[in-house]
Amino acid sequence: MTVEIGIALGIILLAVILFVTERLSIDTVAILTMVLFMVTGVLTPAEGLAGFSNPATVTVAAMFIISSAIFKSGALNSIGTGLTRVGRRSYLLCLLALMLISGSLSAFINDTAVVALLMPVVIQVGKDIRVSPSKLLMPLSFGALLGGVCTLIGTSTNILVSGIAQTQGVEPLQMFEFLPAGIVFLLAGITYMFLVGRHMLPDRKVPDNLSEEFGLGDYLTEIVLLPGSPMVGVPLQQSNLVRDLDIEVMQVTRDKERLQVFPSLMLRANDVLKVLIGVEKLKKLKEEQGVKLKSERKFRDEDMSLYNSMLYEAIVTPNSYMEGKSLKELNFRAYNYGASVLAIRHRDEIVHDKLAHVKLSAGDVLLISANPEQAEKLRQNDDILLISQTARSSFNYGKIIPVLLISVGIVLSAATGLVPIVLSAVVGVVLLVVFGCIRLDEAYEAIDWKVIFMLGGVLSMGAALEKTGAARLLADYLILGVGAYGPHALLSVFFFATFITTNFMSNNATAALLAPIAIVTAQEMGVNERPFIMAVAYAASLSFMTPMGYQTNTMIYGPGNYRFYDFLKVGTPLNLLLWLLASLIIPYFFPL
Repeated sequence: MTVEIGIALGIILLAVILFVTERLSIDTVAILTMVLFMVTGVLTPAEGLAGFSNPATVTVAAMFIISSAIFKSGALNSIGTGLTRVGRRSYLLCLLALMLISGSLSAFINDTAVVALLMPVVIQVGKDIRVSPSKLLMPLSFGALLGGVCTLIGTSTNILVSGIAQTQGVEPLQMFEFLPAGIVFLLAGITYMFLVGRHMLPDRKVPDNLSEEFGLGDYLTEIVLLPGSPMVGVPLQQSNLVRDLDIEVMQVTRDKERLQVFPSLMLRANDVLKVLIGVEKLKKLKEEQGVKLKSERKFRDEDMSLYNSMLYEAIVTPNSYMEGKSLKELNFRAYNYGASVLAIRHRDEIVHDKLAHVKLSAGDVLLISANPEQAEKLRQNDDILLISQTARSSFNYGKIIPVLLISVGIVLSAATGLVPIVLSAVVGVVLLVVFGCIRLDEAYEAIDWKVIFMLGGVLSMGAALEKTGAARLLADYLILGVGAYGPHALLSVFFFATFITTNFMSNNATAALLAPIAIVTAQEMGVNERPFIMAVAYAASLSFMTPMGYQTNTMIYGPGNYRFYDFLKVGTPLNLLLWLLASLIIPYFFPL
């Protein structure tokens, strides 16, 4: 143990604690870790920043753009239609089709995009066949995760592990090298969910309307501002209604004309305000000076049509700019042309009061009141995903054919070894832009920059472990403790440690931490590095035990009305099954 090794391990321990506790965002922790390595002299600036030029980072950025181009072309719309037809016939057929479709798509398209595409369809199918979303959304997410381990481009983790292997002098992973074992994992996962898992899925019935589902139970009340009201001549955002009582103003009528509601709207005498208000606030409002209550009654979904609005559910997406911020900090209503958030489902609770001050988290579901113009603005916002009343992208035949041809070309050129995957992906992106399949500004927007910065940062962990000798030290300890039982036992330990860690920490961070140690361990034992690399790659993406283990699990948590325990109950047996299976088939497909 040298001083350099001690510093490197200390920084990595700090990073692990921050990753698990989520006190800072994942990308922030990754960059902080990289900076600490450089400041302490463990890595030079060139070594620390090398992660941003790593082929893995560039490839992942390119794949975000390619997935977006496929999504925008409308090429996948027919899949949703087919799933709807199957779902109306049988729940069991729907479950099988859902996992097969999400698994197949995720092998070539970003799994988050696949879940985003299919989630609104799945929720609608559930309503049509009277099956709770909780019976369908977990199979959707699990299918996407299982399919992602079938190819190199199926998940960013596979690309990252390949990049780490290449930087350590090992042959990079090939496009379909994952496929044989990946198919076994996919079929095993589908069989488990069909025979066992579906019986453990919760059956949480969803009310017929969103206002009941979110427990609004509020009154729709009309208020008239009297000439002597202190709110006359005051912007809506600064009025007592919003500032002190935190009341949601749904509509303002002035001289029989309905006005668009926005924060800076100046209130005038005799304005009629339609507000959504709870019982306690209603009592306080009756005591407010300068206002007159015209009517009050229970709120219903149908009331939204009175002023050309509807209720929408929207998820705060993983790595969203909105994470950790409140609606007030985001200036949500002004930015979205007056769309109003009426309630927030945050983990296991539904929040109604002081919504403007609630700190948002990935997976939170917002109940939003919006008119068609505002809804279109929301659909274009990449930080949230509408999951109800969502319009699909229309077929664009001028784009579908070139998008599919270019995508197939990317896969084949990389699979045949004609060019490296990074070059294939970059050339594909250039062709997509040149042929007008995606605009340059759309390409920039398609890249999840938080993931890119996270990858650039976490790659420094592997570099520090390798440079300081910490990876070799940890490998020696592992060999000393488990090596006596042979390389098969060590391989099984790496798979187990990886899937346990990735359920509580970023899957990419887990891979960046364990892949270098796995490579060095294999080299120290004098066996093939390939099975150890594959064990880390597979296990880092097979995360079923927690809602925060993988982005797709986070996305379905709120809409499925799941509890943390649901993932433990359904996901833990599946993870253990795949661990035992991996211990047998990885050495078979990748001999030690």
